[in-house]
Amino acid sequence: MYTINIRGICIYAYHGCLPEEAIVGGDYVVNIALHGNFSKAAESDNLEDTVDYVDVFEIVKKEMHIRSKLIEPVARRIAENLKTSFPSIHKLSVEVIKKNPPIGGDVDEVSVVVEL
Repeated sequence: MYTINIRGICIYAYHGCLPEEAIVGGDYVVNIALHGNFSKAAESDNLEDTVDYVDVFEIVKKEMHIRSKLIEPVARRIAENLKTSFPSIHKLSVEVIKKNPPIGGDVDEVSVVVEL
């Protein structure tokens, strides 16, 4: 079993329950962990035998640009799209981090993790 980690995908998006968040937007970070048997790629050294990071980034970007009030459905959409797009993935984890959430206190970030 191999794990491919893609961490620190920074995206500016417009999620949130407050009306201002739909206008102003905010900073988000997405972390991905993909688990599967990528031994063929380890032997062949061919991109076709693994999960292309560029494709993962494009899926994250696409799903992050669909506005949601909550980050839970955003993380779920990313996870489901990745699972559908890459059958070689046996298990995955998607973390969506909202930086500087507007909660009336000094909080660096909040996050949601989805595992499929």
